[in-house]
Amino acid sequence: MIYKNRLDEFENNLNYKFKDMNLLKMALTHKSYAYEKDVKVEYNERIEYLGDAILEHIISELLYDFTPQISEGEMTKKRADIVCEASLAEAMKRIDGQKYILLGKCETTVSKVPQDAVIADAFEAVLGAIYKDGGYEEAKKFVCSKLEKEINLVLSGKSLNVDYKTKLQEILQRDGNVKIEYVVLKESGPEHDKKFEVEVLFNSKKIGEGVGKSKKQAEQQAAKRALESKIY
Repeated sequence: MIYKNRLDEFENNLNYKFKDMNLLKMALTHKSYAYEKDVKVEYNERIEYLGDAILEHIISELLYDFTPQISEGEMTKKRADIVCEASLAEAMKRIDGQKYILLGKCETTVSKVPQDAVIADAFEAVLGAIYKDGGYEEAKKFVCSKLEKEINLVLSGKSLNVDYKTKLQEILQRDGNVKIEYVVLKESGPEHDKKFEVEVLFNSKKIGEGVGKSKKQAEQQAAKRALESKIY
């Protein structure tokens, strides 16, 4: 009952009323949470897969309609900017979505809050749930509303990809050369769905950790965490 009330809260943030609340609950359930339960719990990997495809379709359609002057290659770059992990995680955070994700204990060992990779996946899962519950037009309305900031920025010619590793390096090396290392702590999951946990060391001192679907993503997240914590 307590989580049902929280789902109602999040539903208000979405500005969408679900006919089947089980879809929303599934979209917010990470597999780590499902694996720790004794009973079978549906988690969000499959519906996130669907949401990812719907998202690419919607953004591709928007770019086709609103940027007739650019090439297919340019459209691909702009789409990648809009649907990148950082953009989706930020959009989810604007509606406090990270607060409603059901996580297992193993996912909270690195940080007490969900990693951006998990938050971004949940955004796509929620989109998939809205699509299954209300159809394409409702899904498109959700994307255009929640990603409006990112869409407008990219359409205006700006890039949303932030190189946190470079930013961190520039700050740390202001006073001369220092030793910055990125170390893989853990690699898990099947080949098609890998997860990497990485720590960043500054003069052999850990200053941040990150998780991603690739080493590059995990390193960027570790650098971002280090910049946010400012413990260097």
